[in-house]
Amino acid sequence: MLRLEVATEDLLLSRFALSPAFELNTVLRALHLGDGRLPEAWAARLRPGFERLRARTELDAVLALQVPRAGADFVAVPPRGPAQSWADDLAAIRATAPEQARAEIARLTARRPVRDPRVRAVLDAPDVVERVAAALDRAWHELVAPDWPRLRALCERDVVHRVGVIGERGWAAAIGELHDGVRWRDGGIELAPIDGGTVRLRGEGLLLIPSVFTWPGLAAYFDDPWPRTLVYPARGTAVLHESTAPPAPDALAALVGRSRARLLTALDAPASTTQLARQLGFAPGAVGDHLAVLLHAGLVSKARSGRSVLYRRTPVGDALVEPPP
Repeated sequence: MLRLEVATEDLLLSRFALSPAFELNTVLRALHLGDGRLPEAWAARLRPGFERLRARTELDAVLALQVPRAGADFVAVPPRGPAQSWADDLAAIRATAPEQARAEIARLTARRPVRDPRVRAVLDAPDVVERVAAALDRAWHELVAPDWPRLRALCERDVVHRVGVIGERGWAAAIGELHDGVRWRDGGIELAPIDGGTVRLRGEGLLLIPSVFTWPGLAAYFDDPWPRTLVYPARGTAVLHESTAPPAPDALAALVGRSRARLLTALDAPASTTQLARQLGFAPGAVGDHLAVLLHAGLVSKARSGRSVLYRRTPVGDALVEPPP
């Protein structure tokens, strides 16, 4: 078990972020090592494109930097906040100092020597950072980008939910709900799935990153350049096993219409019009029209959160989606 010692100032500085680079690297590792992180249907769909990229780009050089329980820091940069995009990550990767990249490559290849001369030539090249960045960019656009709007919406909704829990019941409750193996105890966070001793947050706070591909486990980072970081499974990752949101019950669809029933079913956590449109593949205008009808019927409510308007089911809406036995 690993324990994180948390001081009051750590809670004040703790925050959430999204990490497209982490998701991409997790997908690449899963396809390369077959570690079970991807649902089988997803792996089967992505594997042909993954193999094409290995043959036509310098992706194998990226894979050589993914040593079990380690990896190159410059290909998975720390995110800054919930608005992090792949363009942000790619710019940070390309800004890596050559000496940093060479040091990380030397450290990792000492642990697992690279015997493929083609890969070795890329890793030894003066422009290795740009070549690795280009391979990652191709992989992002072919393997992850088509699904990213829906996956990003899933992570954004997770953050909204966690912030709501913090506001209603405090940090201890929010931490305890992150994962079955995480709990708040005696002023600290205990991570049962991760081996280790005790780590102090040092008044720097904890960076919390919801992930769609880390399920069913956790990931933790405590070494520079990362801040103290915990990556946890986003709520609703079962959606990865489905092409869209779960089908609405037939009776509910007959009552309010299939599109509105899907919206109501998808509102198991507060969400904005844009998030719902991304998740369900609807036009934002159509989502707005359907939500207006559901709002007028008393099945959803809305409230402003920062710059967004979030919708949630009312108790009446909950009863329609999940009728009592």
